[in-house]
Amino acid sequence: MAERMKVHDPRGYPPKVTGKRLAPRLESLDGKTVFLVDCLFDNSDVFMDLMQRWFGQHLPSVKTRVIKPKETWADDTDMRKQIAANGSAAILGVGL
Repeated sequence: MAERMKVHDPRGYPPKVTGKRLAPRLESLDGKTVFLVDCLFDNSDVFMDLMQRWFGQHLPSVKTRVIKPKETWADDTDMRKQIAANGSAAILGVGL
């Protein structure tokens, strides 16, 4: 029973990640549109609903719109274009 085993890492190999600078901070959210992105994780829709209600109660001058990508883990270029064209900021919700 002194036979050797070869074990493979099931996590695979992570992709090379190149960092990017964050977008500049807005002076204020007053009168702006903030997209709340439901990233389709478990309960992220609940989290986005709660966040939208919080904005309504505490920052009523901020317009919020909940938006969802076409699928999880995929870059949705149409969604990004819509946010860029019609929004001032976006918050990504990944669930609880």
